Order: sequence, then C-alpha cells, then structure tokens
Amino acid sequence: MPNIRRLCVYCGSSGAVDRQYREAASELGTRLAAAGIGLVYGGGRVGLMGLLADAALVGGGEVIGIIPSRLRDAELAHPGATEMVVVASMHERKHLMAEKADAFAVLPGGIGTLDEMFEILSWKQLGLHDKPILLADIGGYWAPLRALLDEIVTTGFARPEARKLLRVVPTVATLMAALEAAQSR
Repeated sequence: MPNIRRLCVYCGSSGAVDRQYREAASELGTRLAAAGIGLVYGGGRVGLMGLLADAALVGGGEVIGIIPSRLRDAELAHPGATEMVVVASMHERKHLMAEKADAFAVLPGGIGTLDEMFEILSWKQLGLHDKPILLADIGGYWAPLRALLDEIVTTGFARPEARKLLRVVPTVATLMAALEAAQSR
C-alpha cells in the first residue's frame, strides 16, 4: 500500500445539517492537518466542505480544491485553499480528485456526495484503482445506504466481495486509525 499523503474527502455542501456532521467535518480537517495528510476536495467554501477545509487550513494543512468553473464563477470556491484547480466539468473534477488522492473518505452528504462515492466505488470494482475507500457513518447517517448495498449483494446484483470495496467506520477517530493501518500494510 502506498504512503497516504493526500485524502480525497467527499461531503455535503450544505451547512443546514445536524451539528454532529458539522463537527465531524471540522474534526477531520484538524486531524488531517495534524497527521500531515493533505486534503483533496471539491473546492467549496460552504457547508461541510467549507468547515473541513477551514479546519485543515487552521491546522497548517495542505488543502487542494478542485472546482468546476461554473461553481467558481458562482463564488463558491474557498478563497484560502493552498491550491485551487479550476476545471471545465464535473467529470474532470472527479477524475482529477481521484488522481491526486491516495485514499478516499465519504462524510455525510447529499446527491453529489453519493455520485462521487458510487463512481469511485465502481472504479475500484472495475480494478481502475486499489485505493482505500472509507465510509464515515457518523451517527448512523449511512445506515440506509449500507442496507441498500447489502440488498444489492443479497439479490445477486453484486458479488459478496463487493462488500469489501469500502470500509465503514463510525467516527472520525476510527477513520484516522484506518488510514494509519492502511499505511502500515
């Protein structure tokens, strides 16, 4: 397993969510900076994305935002990111985020977060990468998704090995421990 220098984090752009999700985003940013792991993310200044980036920056961490020009032009780009890469499309954004990261984490989020998670999960299933994918099930947020993934296997639409494509962790602390364990392999 290669050294995890940068973690790509997928998470919500909404700030109108329960405090536990906002706190988890801030905690992850703080812990990444303290561990010397750079953040690769969607480049936003709002919602969980903004909190994540703010905390990483306060801790002296590297923050690489990758944002489509349409969202940058809507003034949603984080002004303090260490590096902000502006791309033409969402497809280019997802490809570049995956390319720059050594592992992936999924915090609570909405449709965009699901889109990003399913694409990187699909790429792993197809053998296009073998990077760790960690699903942070903060407060049980992803329980319905976990049940759906089990149903996909149970009904034969995916093989049982599909369950091993991602690792579910309940907290930011266990996410960080899983990253550390992945580095020692």
